[in-house]
Amino acid sequence: MNPQVDIILEEGCGRCKLVGTPKCRIIIRNLEMKALREIAWKTGLDEEVKWGFPAYTFKKKNIFMLGSFKEYSSIMFFKGALLSDPENILVQPTENSNSGRQLRFTNAKDILKAKKSILAYIYEATELEKSGAKVEAKKTSEYPMPDELKNKFKELPELKAAFEKLTPGRQRGYLLHFSQAKQSATRLSRIEKCMEAIFNGKGMNE
Repeated sequence: MNPQVDIILEEGCGRCKLVGTPKCRIIIRNLEMKALREIAWKTGLDEEVKWGFPAYTFKKKNIFMLGSFKEYSSIMFFKGALLSDPENILVQPTENSNSGRQLRFTNAKDILKAKKSILAYIYEATELEKSGAKVEAKKTSEYPMPDELKNKFKELPELKAAFEKLTPGRQRGYLLHFSQAKQSATRLSRIEKCMEAIFNGKGMNE
């Protein structure tokens, strides 16, 4: 048991202003989070805190983490794309999620009913990590390039040249960040905010 997780489940992750309030998603889904944690304890994995949420590791390697969202709570497997998923219950968080997959729940009763299945998925994920299995990264060309970025490249050929000099990982980070915005104006705003970093050869958040 990690005492930090006790605090998170009682007060929230602290990543937003709703921490400690009845509107905090972790507090709203407290029963579900605690039920998932009890199952996680049975696996013998190490309990840590990553990105403000309970995470479970084997020899410092990420296996899965618990999450709390507006419509559901979840177990997110870091290499979920490699799991056999015999019950066809894994969910791809977003269409661009290459590796992670979720088990989603909307109440604690369903979690208790699915306990055996949850443990089976966790054990398989742990064995995959022990084996050294890796998820093949998507090629940069497989990521959609927003029209706003294409137009900006035409307007500023030097930006296109700077972008192409970035490492594939940095390019993918930007393409994902830009394309996730639903509105054209938001996509354009994101591109313009990142231009300086691109010219400086830096990736997202560097």
